[in-house]
Amino acid sequence: MFEPVFAESRADRSRSDRSLATRCRVLGIDPGLTRCGFAVVDGKGARTASAISLGVITTPKSDPLPQRLAALRTEFTDLIAEFAPDVVAIEQVFFQVNVRTAMSVGQASGLALAEAALAGCEVIQYTPNQVKDAVAGWGGADKAQVQKMVQARLGLSVLPKPADAADAAALALCHLAMSPMHRQIRVQAGTAR
Repeated sequence: MFEPVFAESRADRSRSDRSLATRCRVLGIDPGLTRCGFAVVDGKGARTASAISLGVITTPKSDPLPQRLAALRTEFTDLIAEFAPDVVAIEQVFFQVNVRTAMSVGQASGLALAEAALAGCEVIQYTPNQVKDAVAGWGGADKAQVQKMVQARLGLSVLPKPADAADAAALALCHLAMSPMHRQIRVQAGTAR
């Protein structure tokens, strides 16, 4: 079940929905099988972003893999249905020393990619270094630096925790910072929406 650690009230969400004509809603996903971070962020760019919801989806390690993947898929479907993102930004599985971890992250990432595409969302992947560079200004930033920058950019009163939720918010902020460039590339390629 997805557990928001921060969520805007439904009344606040409906007020912000009216102004979404010029805003972009991004669902950031930091994939993982045991703990999968998510963040829903609205904004016209990285400097005008506001957090709608942040949290973590968890699956019990004791459950068999197929049941964990099915539960994760259901949670992705529910998140997309509830928040109706324009874009889903997912961390690209780039490199893992632990093969077992890489497999489970890859499986979670694949589910998120597929569910977002099936829902008709634009789907973008970013590497961890791209995210850190866009949010903290340096591709080698550590988790604490990313959390502090997410807190500052979203105007949160407390540090976003756990780190998985902060990483998902950083993915959404990265997309908002990079999206003008993506739009320009699509226009040049003749594939703009």
